[in-house]
Amino acid sequence: MSWIALLLIGVGTVDFAHSLLDPLKRIRWVPEAIGAVAVIAFGLLAALFGGDLAAVIVIAGIAVLWGFLAHPPQGVDKNPRPGVPLALLGVAVFLGILLAPVAGEVAGPVAAWAEQAPWVWVEAARPEAVLLAFGGLLVQISTGNVVVQLVLDVTKVANPLDGVAGNNLKGGRILGPLERLTIFGLGLTGSLAAAGLVVAAKSLIRWPELQSFRAESEGPSINDVTEYFLVGSFVSWMTALVTLALVIT
Repeated sequence: MSWIALLLIGVGTVDFAHSLLDPLKRIRWVPEAIGAVAVIAFGLLAALFGGDLAAVIVIAGIAVLWGFLAHPPQGVDKNPRPGVPLALLGVAVFLGILLAPVAGEVAGPVAAWAEQAPWVWVEAARPEAVLLAFGGLLVQISTGNVVVQLVLDVTKVANPLDGVAGNNLKGGRILGPLERLTIFGLGLTGSLAAAGLVVAAKSLIRWPELQSFRAESEGPSINDVTEYFLVGSFVSWMTALVTLALVIT
C-alpha cells in the first residue's frame, strides 16, 4: 500500500498548495511542482528504490496531472471537464489497490521514525499505515473539498445561494475539512459509532437553516438548497470513509 500512500500525499499536497497559492494568483504550475517534489521526497525517505522508484515517478506525474485537471486556470469559475479528474483519481486508486501486493515495503527514515515515535498507536502500526494516515490527513484537509466540488459539477448541482446575500452555506468549505478530520480521526481510533454521531450532529445543526427556506417566496427553494447540502455532505463523508478504509486495511 506504499504506492497508494504516496498517491494520497501527492494529491493532497497539490490541493493544499492550490488552496494557499491560488488566492495569491501565483504561477500556475507551482502547486503541481510542490506535489511532485513531495511524492519523490517521501518515496526516497521511505527507501522505495529499484522498481519502486519508477512507480514513484509515475505517481508524481499523476499528482501533477491531477492538479492541472482538477483546478481550472485563473479566471475560469467552473471546471469544463469535472469528470476527467474524478476518473483519473478513481483509476489511480483502483490500480494502486490492484498492485498493492507488488509495492515495496516502507523502510528507511520513515520506518525508523515510526518505530521511535512517542505515540503508542504509531509504534503499533506498520510504517505503510503511518504513511497512509499522513496522506489521508492531507486528503481530508484539502482534496475533500475539491472532490465535492467536482461531483457537484458533474451532477450539475449548483449552489443555489451563489450571489445571494447572506450565503451561510459557504461555511461548508470550512466545516467540511473539520468534519472529515473528525470522522477520519475517530475511525483510526476505532470509534466509528462516534463518527456517526458527527454526521447526525451536522444534520441536526443544519436542519433549522434548511427549513428557513421553506417560507421563502423568492430566491432558492428548500428543495434546491437541500439537494445541494445532501450531495455535498454525502460526498464529503464518503471521501473520509473511503480514505479511512484504505488506511485501516
